[in-house]
Amino acid sequence: MPSTIYLIRHAESAHNVTKDFTLRDPGLTPLGHTQAAALATTFPALDTVAVILASPLTRTIETALAAFGGLLADPEDVRVILDPNLQERSDLPCDTGSAPADLSARFPALDFGDLGDEWYRKEGVYTADDAAVAARAAAVRGILCELAGALGDAEGRRDVAVVTHGVFMKFLAGDQGIDLPKAGWKAFTVRQGDGGAVLVPVE
Repeated sequence: MPSTIYLIRHAESAHNVTKDFTLRDPGLTPLGHTQAAALATTFPALDTVAVILASPLTRTIETALAAFGGLLADPEDVRVILDPNLQERSDLPCDTGSAPADLSARFPALDFGDLGDEWYRKEGVYTADDAAVAARAAAVRGILCELAGALGDAEGRRDVAVVTHGVFMKFLAGDQGIDLPKAGWKAFTVRQGDGGAVLVPVE
């Protein structure tokens, strides 16, 4: 049975409410924490998720931990991968991440060792323009294709949860019309196409 890829939008964060986009790497609001925690009881694939792939911004990390923290007691069962390619598109302070040392202090249960010290700088591959964001999305789809290939024949846990951001998700899904609610999700499969890996919605 093929792996299912679940794209998940982070729960409500402070800048979503205040519209203060100068907030650096804001966390979830109280309602956001409630929305994310609700995923722990409503998400349909808690028993089959093998990998949690998340943006390293605070609001996506908090969403992932609130939703899937109960799965992380045994890292042999469920892996967490923090991928800076999943960060949001813009270079506003609200979409700019934090240094690994700061993240480690706030989230000691997670490993930030693979993040570069300045992963959050919006330059190079992380430049805030459509071409760079499209390239990041293609790279993530390639990773998802590899994960699905490795997990597809597994018994039990074989699915991937991807916790990311609203605008980046449009590039990742290849669908500029996708607009999930906060803490909303949509299921896909992934396959190799002529131009690289593509996500195919599960109807």
